[in-house]
Amino acid sequence: MSTKTDVRGDRIMKALLRAGDISVQELVDQVGTSAPSIRRDLARLEKRGLVLRTHGGATLVEPLLYEPFRHDTSFQARELRSADAKRRIGVAASELIGESETIGLTAGTTTTQIGRSLRHRRGISVITNAVNIGMELCNQPAIKTMLTGGTLAWAWTFALAGQPALNFLRDVYLDKAFISITGFDMERGITTLESEEAAVSLAFIRNAKKVIVVADSKKMGQVSPALICPISAIHCLVTDSDLPKSIHEELTARGIEVILA
Repeated sequence: MSTKTDVRGDRIMKALLRAGDISVQELVDQVGTSAPSIRRDLARLEKRGLVLRTHGGATLVEPLLYEPFRHDTSFQARELRSADAKRRIGVAASELIGESETIGLTAGTTTTQIGRSLRHRRGISVITNAVNIGMELCNQPAIKTMLTGGTLAWAWTFALAGQPALNFLRDVYLDKAFISITGFDMERGITTLESEEAAVSLAFIRNAKKVIVVADSKKMGQVSPALICPISAIHCLVTDSDLPKSIHEELTARGIEVILA
């Protein structure tokens, strides 16, 4: 495949990741090429299992992965909460990942969007405790994907936790760790719902050169039961443009990079 075709494919994937589904004409306008070229590119991406062609356009294939859970109201609520913001955050966070890097993705709906945004990439190693992120990446041979192992300790989670997960993470080193959370408070730190999950997230953090929290702005000011770490332990926050100005300014004053998606 030519470099020019690779570039077009990357642009098509980014457009789809932001929109979820898109028409050929919209891709023509955004990518700047002809409709026949777009259709050929979509056919190539479909063969790689990245997109599903539709009448007049294309959509991402990820809904098929979660079909067994579609009719459960708990799953639907988690999936739809701040869905657009999480999609944008996932794309923005994925652009921080360089070739040949080893990254960690904790379990979570926002980190799932990062994993989804990497499927067309090459030469990246991913370590995760999320069963569903492993599912998202399992048919992409150009990405090395490793699951920590562990126990599915509570209902409606894809998160592996417990001592096997901690043992695995003790012996790995990461260029970047992307941490999904349920609470972000300037004084009480970043938090999540379960202490077992917090322990795994902290293990990712301890072995990473750079720690990046990914969270929509609705998590700001929220405090969940299980502490992951204080704010001082993170290097970057990727969030949406509704982040309150006061929090943005305080984080910047503390030397923490803020990226608005």
